[in-house]
Amino acid sequence: MKTDAKILFLDIETAPSLGWVWGKWQQNVIDFKRDWYMLSFAYKWSTDKKVTTLGLIDFLEFEKDKENDKYLAAQLWPLIDRADIIVAHNGDSFDLVKINTRFLIHGFDPPSPYKTVDTLKVARKVFAFDSNKLDDLGHYLNIGRKLPHTGFHLWKGCMSGDPVAWAKMKRYNGHDVELLEKLYYLVRKWAPNHPQVNQGKIENCPRCGSSKVQRRGFSYTPLRRKQRFQCQKCAGWFEGPAKKVD
Repeated sequence: MKTDAKILFLDIETAPSLGWVWGKWQQNVIDFKRDWYMLSFAYKWSTDKKVTTLGLIDFLEFEKDKENDKYLAAQLWPLIDRADIIVAHNGDSFDLVKINTRFLIHGFDPPSPYKTVDTLKVARKVFAFDSNKLDDLGHYLNIGRKLPHTGFHLWKGCMSGDPVAWAKMKRYNGHDVELLEKLYYLVRKWAPNHPQVNQGKIENCPRCGSSKVQRRGFSYTPLRRKQRFQCQKCAGWFEGPAKKVD
């Protein structure tokens, strides 16, 4: 079901911070030489067929400064500004606050307000999987796995400008968004407090916008009752406005 709400699936990859330590095991960082920065981001609008991925290597400025993510942030800002809902796995605690940090550092104004669906929060709140990592959820739900990689060596390759490493990183980043979208559509009907996409049409499904809903009884308080509905498209449940009990 198409909706007028602009839904953006998003995932970012970052470089680690660089610092000094006295040893390798359970050490405190003495000082930082360089803060983290964005390496790449991948995104897909719900109306798109394919994922788009951009990395630092895609910009001419990369040859002069391999750690400057301002141009990458400048491409990401209008996407965030356009979105009504952003879907990301651990997005509320990682991707979106990391993005905000880079926007602030580079002098961008805040983008337009948006709602979020964090699929990690949904998994933790509603289910009891042994692991809520995106890769494991993909495995449990039989929708695919994250792409394998060589660990930190891949990140080091990208930071040094290795085009082979960058090709792998962009595929890895983009595949995460493909997996994220599959997960979202599976858990959407379970998501508590999902942002409304029904554009004020109170008898349309607030999760997917469908008008194909079925009345399924009432919920009651001592003085009020609400009509319950179940969407025949996404199977999610919702309630109508409260009405006084006669």
